[in-house]
Amino acid sequence: MIWVVDASVAVKWFLEDERDDNADLILERIVDDPRFFAVPELFSFEVYAVLQRLHPEPLKVYSKGVLPILEGGILRYPMTESLAKRANKFVKKGLTGYDACYAALAQDLRGKWLTFDRRAHEKIVDMGVSHLVTEGRPKEWN
Repeated sequence: MIWVVDASVAVKWFLEDERDDNADLILERIVDDPRFFAVPELFSFEVYAVLQRLHPEPLKVYSKGVLPILEGGILRYPMTESLAKRANKFVKKGLTGYDACYAALAQDLRGKWLTFDRRAHEKIVDMGVSHLVTEGRPKEWN
């Protein structure tokens, strides 16, 4: 299974006040075997923007922390017309355009979107394409 990593997971790796054991577990798994993980292209922009607002050394952390992850074998998926069309159905269920892209990518890859966004997850829980990281590790990881 492919796991689509939300920006809400990644920022927890780099913001001391946001640290989370479940997020750290995801990072460990990405480092161990990145081929089972993917991000839409907007992921890097979202993480960069959050770091710029909240981290004391945002460029350093992005360059030394985020870029190695992105360049380490994780699938970086571009925005395409077909992804936009699939994302549209998630927007109609109440997700933002950003979140809809993560969910659509997870569905396209027959995977799951790993997110800390409870409200987004609850809007699409019936579709089986998201996992709320605050609930612990995905059952498939046991």
